[in-house]
Amino acid sequence: MLKRVFVAPDPGRTRLRFAARAVLGIGLAVVVCGLAGHSLPGAVTGGLAALLALFTVTDATVRGQAVTTALLPVVGVPVLAAAAELHDHPVARDLTFLAVVGAGVYARRWGPRGHSLGVFAFMTFFVAQFLHATPGQLPELYAAVLLSVLSAATVRFGLWCYERRLPPAAVPAPPAGSGLARVTTRQAVQAVAGAGFALVVGQLVSGQRWYWAVGATWWVFVNTASRGETLVRGFRRVLGTVIGIALGLLVAAPVHGAPVPTAVLVAVAVFGIFYTAAVSYTWMMLWVTLLAELLYGLLGVLSPALLTLRLAETAVGALGAVLAVLFVLPVTTHATTDAWIQRALRCVHVCTAEAAARLAGSATADPAPRVAELEQLLGRVRLSVAPLVHPLNPMLGRKRRARRVLALLDDCAREIRGLVAVAADPEASHDARLAAACWRVEAAVEALTAGGSDRVHRPAETPAEPALAHLHSLERALADLAEPLSAPSGSPLVGA
Repeated sequence: MLKRVFVAPDPGRTRLRFAARAVLGIGLAVVVCGLAGHSLPGAVTGGLAALLALFTVTDATVRGQAVTTALLPVVGVPVLAAAAELHDHPVARDLTFLAVVGAGVYARRWGPRGHSLGVFAFMTFFVAQFLHATPGQLPELYAAVLLSVLSAATVRFGLWCYERRLPPAAVPAPPAGSGLARVTTRQAVQAVAGAGFALVVGQLVSGQRWYWAVGATWWVFVNTASRGETLVRGFRRVLGTVIGIALGLLVAAPVHGAPVPTAVLVAVAVFGIFYTAAVSYTWMMLWVTLLAELLYGLLGVLSPALLTLRLAETAVGALGAVLAVLFVLPVTTHATTDAWIQRALRCVHVCTAEAAARLAGSATADPAPRVAELEQLLGRVRLSVAPLVHPLNPMLGRKRRARRVLALLDDCAREIRGLVAVAADPEASHDARLAAACWRVEAAVEALTAGGSDRVHRPAETPAEPALAHLHSLERALADLAEPLSAPSGSPLVGA
């Protein structure tokens, strides 16, 4: 796990810049709240609002990110008002919280913007429970949210907008469908069922900290699309919380909420959340847990008993998510993984065609955005296949097949990147054999996605020309994919 975090590739140091900018943006938000005379709850609310504004907004373009960021308070302020006004009305509060959960998950059908607004709405309600917000605090909390989102936007779009120098990040939409066949609809129902379980059982465990269980259920569902993904994420959520609690006993508890060391440790925890989020959910949860412990230290309530309670509530929330995905409108791992693999393979063909057109002299062909899309799709494939390659999975045969598929898809991506690099060279010339090789790649993709794996061509030799060499290696990788993708009768590709 350590190797995965610290040796994971970071092209262009994107993760490093993402994390460093987050520390700057959140730090600025907290300072602005302090200068505005806000209390500690106001500063905490502002800091979390800035964190969400920097973490959850993932639109493909800078313009889209700016629009989504501007919409965050539009969603968050009414939710904050509802949470505070219903503070003394438990039944209405709980039902409203479940409605926010369902709406937040359902909003993912509208892509990255819907996802961002859904997360912000949920976390706004959650923060109100965390701080026991009352109607009298609302003006200060409104101001904290607005100032902090503005501060985060100033850093993201003004002081440090590194995305302007990058091609638009292609964020793949979830698999389509209609009604209960749509993944986001089924997940919204599952999330409400799981959160309802967590809310009831969480209140039996603690009448004060029950919202931790609901939060655990919610975050287990984020960025998952199948039963297997959710089960793996639930396990990682609990594991990260356990490790984070142990770290908190060593680091957060001795600080006793002292402002200066706590501020330094909060900055480290924020950096850790943003730096590890893309490569390890367990590590991200470790840092999230440490951040929560530090905030409770500032509020003067941190204790070993509280940490034990947090672990219990997290376990309740994870169990709620597991029960929901197993028994309420389950979405199979196989169906989801198959959809992502097919989209990745089709993107391989589009990348190849764009690169070939560029080599042929087309002024409009640009394979770079397609390569970015392919990387995003492969990330979704890895997430979907995670249940099968997990160390605790007992199905060794399917585990080997899934690892083989991932390795070969990575080979495809590597050859695509090499081909695009050659196409970007102004000295590179078009070879008539490129058209034939690209046609064979298209035929291979069609055969793999249509179930005709036996019709995939395998080239015999590797030519010396760089572009052709990459295309022939790509053809071989596609041909090798035929075996693991062609499951025996009755055996799905990855799981059930």
